[in-house]
Amino acid sequence: MEELLSVQLLTPDGTVAGFQTRLPEERKPAMVYGEDILELLTLRGLTRTNKFAMRSFAVPEICYCDPETWEGEPGRKAAAWQYQCASLAGYEATLPISEKSNPITRELDKADPVQIVQLLKECDAEIFQEEDEALLNYTRLYSESVLKTMIDIINRVQEVLKDPDNTLIVLSGGGTSGRLAFLIAVSFNKLLKGLGQLPRYTYIIAGGDRSLVVSQEGLEDCALLGIEELSKVCEGKKKVVFIGISCGFSAPFVAGQLDFCMNNLDIFLPVLVGFNPVSMARNDKIEGWHSTFRQVAERMQKLQESHKAFILNPAVGPEGISGSSWMKGGSATKILLETLLLGAHKTVSKDTDISEKCLLEILRTYERAHKVTYAQSKKIAALMKQAGTSLQKKARVYMVGWHTLGIIAIMDGAECIPTFGADYNDVRGFLIGDHSEMFNKEADLIMQGPQFAFSQEDFVKTILPSLTELDTVLFVFTLDDDLTEVEKLVVQVKEKTSNVQALSHATVGQYLPASLKKLFPCIMSIMWPILFLEYEGNFIQKFQRELSTKWILNTVSTGAHVLKGKILHNYMVDLRISNSKLFWRAVSILQRFTGHSQARCLEGLLQTIYDPEVLSDDIRNTEISKHIAIATEKKKVVPTALLCLLRNCSVQEAQLRLDTSPSIRAAIESSLNAPGRKRGADKSDSTGRSV
Repeated sequence: MEELLSVQLLTPDGTVAGFQTRLPEERKPAMVYGEDILELLTLRGLTRTNKFAMRSFAVPEICYCDPETWEGEPGRKAAAWQYQCASLAGYEATLPISEKSNPITRELDKADPVQIVQLLKECDAEIFQEEDEALLNYTRLYSESVLKTMIDIINRVQEVLKDPDNTLIVLSGGGTSGRLAFLIAVSFNKLLKGLGQLPRYTYIIAGGDRSLVVSQEGLEDCALLGIEELSKVCEGKKKVVFIGISCGFSAPFVAGQLDFCMNNLDIFLPVLVGFNPVSMARNDKIEGWHSTFRQVAERMQKLQESHKAFILNPAVGPEGISGSSWMKGGSATKILLETLLLGAHKTVSKDTDISEKCLLEILRTYERAHKVTYAQSKKIAALMKQAGTSLQKKARVYMVGWHTLGIIAIMDGAECIPTFGADYNDVRGFLIGDHSEMFNKEADLIMQGPQFAFSQEDFVKTILPSLTELDTVLFVFTLDDDLTEVEKLVVQVKEKTSNVQALSHATVGQYLPASLKKLFPCIMSIMWPILFLEYEGNFIQKFQRELSTKWILNTVSTGAHVLKGKILHNYMVDLRISNSKLFWRAVSILQRFTGHSQARCLEGLLQTIYDPEVLSDDIRNTEISKHIAIATEKKKVVPTALLCLLRNCSVQEAQLRLDTSPSIRAAIESSLNAPGRKRGADKSDSTGRSV
């Protein structure tokens, strides 16, 4: 049986041409010519004529056309896009924006450091892309509806700020979202302290303060735990603004909290922040609970009509590494919430109403920060190359940051564990400076073992003695910090390794002391203009520096793992399966590269997780949380399962191939190109079920 496929071609001059082709039972991989055609896309009933919009938001599919239709074109080279499509529309059509593959970075794994920086720069720029006719189905950061929602939320935040008795603003999330909740709460409590006021902000992160420094994604899966933590924090409060952060609209921990808020609207105003449409929210039944995330979001949508709940969800496009919401999603979260809360504080202090103009002024400062940051592209690429060399030689990368820049460094290091299957020591961040008033329960971090080390004392006592010449150490500071302290620590590190680099932030008129400058072979010095904004200027500059640091560290750590061979195209093929979201992402990656049905890929994944135990029906039918608990303790689960499916081999043979290959990417590419391998062996529908 043949299936009819509508496809659309976008040529370099912007011309769009549509045609139809048939998919024979023996499906052949499409050969897309990079010099002639930018993208091959399914129409899905939507006409997209804007070149940038098509690259960013249309669902890119590799279609099964006859390669002969592309022959006879002299000088054309087929791009390395020989993937398998499981169905007429392809499995990726079912994925939310936050999980899709970004066409900009489709060949990221083949890029050199300079090219990697450029590609990730383009991805980050999508945050600020303005609404146009081709994107009417998506609201953007600058969309009028998003700005209006922000104003509505600000008006409610102002009520809490004006009435300090028994009121609270709570920010909550898991993983990066929880770490950002922590960072933002710390920043705005500091703002209040500067005004002589008591703290009004608090944060919740799935897993508690330990999750601030070490990845513990599994705790994000418990909705009841989220409710329990929120109840404790808000006990006795009469009015609470609750901001739940879930970039992909997927975290059960946050879903439970939002549901609890909606059941207690006399106290709570629930706000959901993320970057998918509600229709793309995760719709899997949450284990041990009564709802799905989508059901919670749909309920909030209805309440938003009466301003009893709010959803803030501009589209920012797919991530540079498919699904890695700690990158663009994390940056957009920081931009949105800091703008919103700063706007609320500013208008309360002046006793005025907030305006769209005021919000746009703040948002534009972040857009300018993007340009200032990536003006350092060559130095970012050089740092990435050095970090990549350290990782390739099985050495370490340490990022030592002062004050909140240290928090950004810790966040970046923690995310490398689930994203790249990294060891907790591979890329690590440390916080230098006083942190006595930051944490909810600092005791949860003190003396808890080497993986929870995060402070200056920890770095000096546990890391410094073991540094080697192959390690890379990056110092991140501003010229407002204690530069004598910076210099002292740099001197100590240079006794162990010459691979020291600096990222410094300065305001116009500030200069790095010569004694410190001579210690670094390379300094990435970012100069910020003076902001003449009487109230919020100092904080905007602080926020800009943090975001700039985040962009640079995200790019460097991601690029270093690309150079190490941990990425295939733009997929995290060595992710660590540590929660339900990552479990199903792993299944999707197996589908993407094998063309097999979801059922076949799930079976292959479970065989790898439980090896050498034989799979039984009891194992197959057990709760996903058990699969995750076992998978979390194992390394290279996804690439092992992928090789097993591609080569129809045993787990032991797949592991041997991985161990003897130069990199994970090389092992998978070798299997994809293995002679005689049948492509697209299964016929399946768009959800991956066999048909």
